[in-house]
Amino acid sequence: MQAPPPFLLTQKRQPPWIPCVVQSTSIQDHNKPCFSMAAQTLSSPSKSRWNHDVFLSFRGEDTRKNFTDHLYTALVRAGIHTFRDDEELPRGEHISTELLKAINGSRISIVVFSKDYASSRWCLDELVEIMHCKNTIGQTLLPIFYDVNPSDVRKQTGTFAKAFSSHEERFQAEMERVQKWRVALTEAANYSGWDLQNIANG
Repeated sequence: MQAPPPFLLTQKRQPPWIPCVVQSTSIQDHNKPCFSMAAQTLSSPSKSRWNHDVFLSFRGEDTRKNFTDHLYTALVRAGIHTFRDDEELPRGEHISTELLKAINGSRISIVVFSKDYASSRWCLDELVEIMHCKNTIGQTLLPIFYDVNPSDVRKQTGTFAKAFSSHEERFQAEMERVQKWRVALTEAANYSGWDLQNIANG
């Protein structure tokens, strides 16, 4: 099975650890692989605030056993310190303090948008925090659209509309929270990323 496409591309005019987002939503346009180069720069000693190179946000039921597992393995093999939440047990109503710390301590957040991503309130809470970190501390966001149309994420249509219909019914007393989820999805989907629709086996 082929390794996933390179997600961390260095650029000479930027500080060595900052990735360059491919200005396309197609994986056909990416530059030559440079995981090893990214690993060298991301793994270099630093006095920065970061505890992790990458934070992975994903819907476990959708991608844990396929695409996200392949991606995580490739990042770790390249020496990139990656945080992945492996907790599969039921959680509370809100994102945990540990996850908030992991997001805030990561240089880069890779968000894997899948068909049922928006059905998870924990994923949506993660995304709200990721967008906050991007806008306040300069965290880099790399969105991946896995078997989902970017416009569905941006406009909350398709399976995302169904998810929000359920959220609005359940969280009638927390509509401000629901609105933050919508804003975060719209903003995140406006960034250049990778459209991985109809890619066999991730």
